[in-house]
Amino acid sequence: MDLTLVTDRIAVAAGTVTMTPPLTSIGYVPDSVTEPMGFCADTDIEFDKSYGRGMDKLTIVYRVLVSRADDRASSAYLDALMKGTGVTSLKAAIEATRGGPGSGALSGAADDLHVTRATARRWYVHNGVTYLGGELTIVVIGSGA
Repeated sequence: MDLTLVTDRIAVAAGTVTMTPPLTSIGYVPDSVTEPMGFCADTDIEFDKSYGRGMDKLTIVYRVLVSRADDRASSAYLDALMKGTGVTSLKAAIEATRGGPGSGALSGAADDLHVTRATARRWYVHNGVTYLGGELTIVVIGSGA
């Protein structure tokens, strides 16, 4: 699997959620944040999950950071993103890229993916600035490269 392609396509999928203000979504860790912003952060790669480089497993953390200007509104915004279903759900938007049997996930960048966990309402310091935020854990499987 091409890690850059996978994270870019996760970011595109996450960016399709219907939110006001819209979520800026990117596939890499930014130097500075323009909130609300989501991005692919920590990545864990497990090689050789099947014989002969047949499959690798990626565990990707998609992090969302929101403004602290209005604590209640920021929490509500974050809560909407962390829902399991609906037009604001990051899980639903990302998993919508799974495709049908044989078509793979993320427009063919992986074989399959699953959003396995969400955590929210935590404080994150990014480049010296504190944000309210949350994370999704995404497990992606695909052929070894």
